[in-house]
Amino acid sequence: MSDFHDKTILVTGGTGSFGKKFAEILLRDHHPAKLIIFSRDELKQHEMRTGGFDHESLRYFIGDVRDVERLRRAMRGVDVVVHAAALKQVPACEYNPIEAVMTNVMGAKNVIDAALDSNVGKVLALSTDKAVNPVNLYGATKLVAEKLFVQANAYSGAGPTRFSCVRYGNVVGSRGSVIPLFLKQRDSGRITVTDPRMTRFWITLDQGAQFVINCIERMQGGEVFVPKIPSMSITDLARAVAPDCDVEKVGIRPGEKLHEALVSEDEARHTIELDDMFVVKPAHPWWIRDSWKEGRPLAEGFRYTSDTNEEWLGVDDLKKLASEERSQ
Repeated sequence: MSDFHDKTILVTGGTGSFGKKFAEILLRDHHPAKLIIFSRDELKQHEMRTGGFDHESLRYFIGDVRDVERLRRAMRGVDVVVHAAALKQVPACEYNPIEAVMTNVMGAKNVIDAALDSNVGKVLALSTDKAVNPVNLYGATKLVAEKLFVQANAYSGAGPTRFSCVRYGNVVGSRGSVIPLFLKQRDSGRITVTDPRMTRFWITLDQGAQFVINCIERMQGGEVFVPKIPSMSITDLARAVAPDCDVEKVGIRPGEKLHEALVSEDEARHTIELDDMFVVKPAHPWWIRDSWKEGRPLAEGFRYTSDTNEEWLGVDDLKKLASEERSQ
């Protein structure tokens, strides 16, 4: 399915940061027959449409992933589904745990059921590094969602629908990025960091969207795709954004890690490495064992974490990224 020009694609949560970038790239470079933006906020859909996303191939569907019947209606005749809808803010999920479960877990189940019932060809769900060894509810719900999407291939069986996941780290330019906070605090001459030792994986919106498109083309069903992306230090980010400011340590917040992981040591035993990514293969009997023969097995004890990463963004790199985010 490397040619999208005659395909119908649906994106849940399509008015979010990822959805907009994904739509921009898909319409510009791949010319799908139809691109359906599925989301629950009419204002955001209006703002997206009037903000330049008024292409003849675009369709805007009001709907919530909690509503399986609406998903079935929206997926009629759809070839590819990208599931990006989620409650993502860690504090909000901690304070509203049932709401997080209803959207992130039950919403994932509804997407799976609707895709199976509608004979969608490929479904790719977006996950997060917080799903690896989760310490907060958001990460736990995304871990469950990953498990649901991987095992959904067993429900499909000999049917046409295949399910996979993409898992990556913090996104530069997305809602909730720390850069706007630092910029706001900079005027006071003091910025706050939770812990100066903290590290994170970083990926740009453009890289994330391109990676998803690449994985749609290559997925066989059951994989969790992890891009090779750089790490950054929160201290270096502070120096890049506000070099003349005092830095105050405020302590790690509830549900926050010092470092993040994208592939755990236990997962590494059934993960293979490619030049640009890791592919976590499912440990289920339905998985075709000779798939991804071009991949290299990982060394015993390997783990892909933000503090042990081989690739890092320095202060100059972060200055450039921060500048790009401000211009978006």
